[in-house]
Amino acid sequence: MERLSLWTKDFVAVCLSSFFLFLNFYLLATTLPLFVTERLHGSQQMIGLVITVYVIAAVLLRPLAGQWVDRYGKTVVILSLAVFLACTILYLGVGAIGALLVLRFVHGAGYGAASTSTGAIASDLVPANRKGEGIGYFSMFMSLAMVIGPFVGLTLTSHFGYRTLFIVCIVTTTFSLLFGMAVRPAARAARETQPKFSLHWRKLIEIKALPVSLAGFVLAFSYSSLTSFISVYAQEIDLTRAASYFFVCFAVMIMLPRPLIGRIFDKHGENVLAYPGVLLFVIGMIMLSQAHTEAVFLLSGAIIGLGHGALIPCFQTLAVRSAPERSGLATATFFLMFDLGYGIGSYVLGVVAERTHYHTMYLIAALVVILSAAIYYALHHRVRHRSLIERGVSAP
Repeated sequence: MERLSLWTKDFVAVCLSSFFLFLNFYLLATTLPLFVTERLHGSQQMIGLVITVYVIAAVLLRPLAGQWVDRYGKTVVILSLAVFLACTILYLGVGAIGALLVLRFVHGAGYGAASTSTGAIASDLVPANRKGEGIGYFSMFMSLAMVIGPFVGLTLTSHFGYRTLFIVCIVTTTFSLLFGMAVRPAARAARETQPKFSLHWRKLIEIKALPVSLAGFVLAFSYSSLTSFISVYAQEIDLTRAASYFFVCFAVMIMLPRPLIGRIFDKHGENVLAYPGVLLFVIGMIMLSQAHTEAVFLLSGAIIGLGHGALIPCFQTLAVRSAPERSGLATATFFLMFDLGYGIGSYVLGVVAERTHYHTMYLIAALVVILSAAIYYALHHRVRHRSLIERGVSAP
């Protein structure tokens, strides 16, 4: 039976479960770099590796979790969140880089399975005639975690220390598990009709979504420098107090124009968002690379957030539009490439920072974003332009 009401208690529960899951992610993403350097005496390269192993594990589990949740439903949510909670508790006993890397890999696997399965459950709970609205609200809870997580994480570490941070992370993950257990998934097709589990690449990747997903990969490569190194960079340029507010500026400028992004896309097309979005991202990264005052530092965060907020919904929508008959797989392909770019970028840019300087690293990250525009033009804009001309349609 179709659920006509969007805000059912089950939908609210899965949204809150996802919120606390992503809150844990952002609490740790911005504070672990400081933990690695201050407590474990690790290098910039090790900071990147700590982020990378987490994301690589998530990338490996995402496509598998998508098939698992189709077959086993809520069980996947509960088991993945239980693993996620167990790993969070173990941070209290980490005292060496090697142990942290192993823990991060298992933690990332739990994150990949949990974030994928909660997203799938949420999508099933949304009424068919309100899919866009419902998924949009679900993603807003993730954006809210992006606003709160870095600010709270950096505030906790500066005033109360890492043990308090890890305890707060345990509490947030416990809430995520409890809300996940409270969800009653929407009725699915009979188990016999579900496709068999498969590792064939066509079951894991939507090839039509790859062109725009490659542009997302490059964007994520550059974006990784923010969550991975901004706290250490701010400390180095004596702007530690502003580091937590950087992410507030960044996330607010993602959220504020979001209601307009879809309208602009529908009315004027994707190019009106893609190229200005890349330009804003590049300008913001260049400003960040040269920042020496709080005003410039925070303004760069706002400008990058505005560019990021325009590009991600644009690229994601294009990925879905490329294969409407397999929209779920197209979306998974986009975020698979995005996560992969994020993980590889964390490591590579960490090596760059270690061998040069953070100013240089952020300048290089800005130049990398330009490659995203080039890929977008070559693999999407030009191809679509030719297609429209061949069909006798006026191309923008």
